[in-house]
Amino acid sequence: MATVTAIEWTEETWNPVKGCSKVSAGCTNCYAEVMAHRLQAMGAKGYENGFQVTLLPERLQQPIQKKKSTRYFVNSMGDLFHENVPDAFIDDVFSVIEQTPQHIYQILTKRSRRLSEYCGSKRLPTNAWMGVTVEDRKDGIQRIDNLRTVNASVRFLSIEPLLQDLGTLNLVGINWVIVGGESGPKARPMDEEWVRSIKEQCDKRNVAFFFKQWGTWGQDKVKRNKKENGRLLLGRTWSAYPNVAG
Repeated sequence: MATVTAIEWTEETWNPVKGCSKVSAGCTNCYAEVMAHRLQAMGAKGYENGFQVTLLPERLQQPIQKKKSTRYFVNSMGDLFHENVPDAFIDDVFSVIEQTPQHIYQILTKRSRRLSEYCGSKRLPTNAWMGVTVEDRKDGIQRIDNLRTVNASVRFLSIEPLLQDLGTLNLVGINWVIVGGESGPKARPMDEEWVRSIKEQCDKRNVAFFFKQWGTWGQDKVKRNKKENGRLLLGRTWSAYPNVAG
């Protein structure tokens, strides 16, 4: 079944594909990889292959069985646009999305080139929100241009883990920006000024801004449990969603 999650910007996760491989600096301390190996050791169904890319067609029907409107993060434990996922299976995922207009599906990838190639001139279902990870300038920034080619009702950026000052961002055609610091024992710190710069740019472009977390390193640059560091930025939480119908 789909899984209720503590991820702040979604409600449940849906993983018809699980497993991935590293492509950029944001993958270095991948939480999904650690969790997959833990689930494998526990004998959890679907994780027999650890973090190897695995198609789970038996999970395709999960959202169809739920009538209540739900925000689903698609493939929190992998990447739908991984090179080992056939186009035909991606077609199956989008078929489910089309059949369930009561839900919103948040699809996030680091493989923005394949995202752009797959989507082409397709008009995606309006309840499919398409996003890319933007963790740094070297690998992340270029993904935004690929995302802009996608004909989606909502295009969003997951700027997590934010690893450096991203400078000036081109937010044309972007509806939503999520920012967060890295978690875990090997987490890399995030600077408050990097976050404030992104928020100011979102404000100027009228882009919805969601601050997810500080992560392991607090606003004061002290390392502690991420729950203690919280989500406050400039004295408050920022949890805006795009003003676009799903």
